[in-house]
Amino acid sequence: MPRSLSPFRIRSSGLALVAAASVTLLAGCTPGPAEPTGSDAPSGTATASARPTDAPESTAPAEPATPFAIDCDALVTADQLYAFNPNFGTDPGYEPSAANVVAVVEEDEGTACGYLNQTSGEVIEIAVATPTATAGEARRNAAATTSKPVPTYGTPPEVEGYFLQAGGTGEAQVFHGPYWIVVDSVAIFEPGDAQQLVAAVLGNLAAA
Repeated sequence: MPRSLSPFRIRSSGLALVAAASVTLLAGCTPGPAEPTGSDAPSGTATASARPTDAPESTAPAEPATPFAIDCDALVTADQLYAFNPNFGTDPGYEPSAANVVAVVEEDEGTACGYLNQTSGEVIEIAVATPTATAGEARRNAAATTSKPVPTYGTPPEVEGYFLQAGGTGEAQVFHGPYWIVVDSVAIFEPGDAQQLVAAVLGNLAAA
């Protein structure tokens, strides 16, 4: 851009010629603006042309889980717990620890309860959730893949039962209607050890 004229007059034409020549030389040494290339196009245009076949991202929200809450004394009543083993009672300091029990609470917004053996200190974890149809199907498939079916928990397809014993811990998983039930404890060694508790929970959920 040409510079504006100074308010001072140039007194000598010779000086004017020198100044003009200097400006010409400097102009020849200064690099001009870079030639525009295809990559210098505005970012919005470049992005649009770089991925013309991209489909718009889905904005549909994921299907939310339906929270399920129940009192631990209602999930397994005091009488049912006593019939199972008189040494067990509700654990006031219980925190979920088994992997699937934690998943019931954190992923599917269910309820988990702990029942403590006052003599041995063993804890039985029982958790229930009502996962979404997609999540519930995934839970069933995982149980069928990793555990053994247990027909004594109920008659499929109304009730699907599975059992796994690993690392000294027994885990029963039961699917009934919208419910996913998990019973986990070192006090459970075989499917029959959890059967009475499973029956109690199934009966109480029907009335819940």
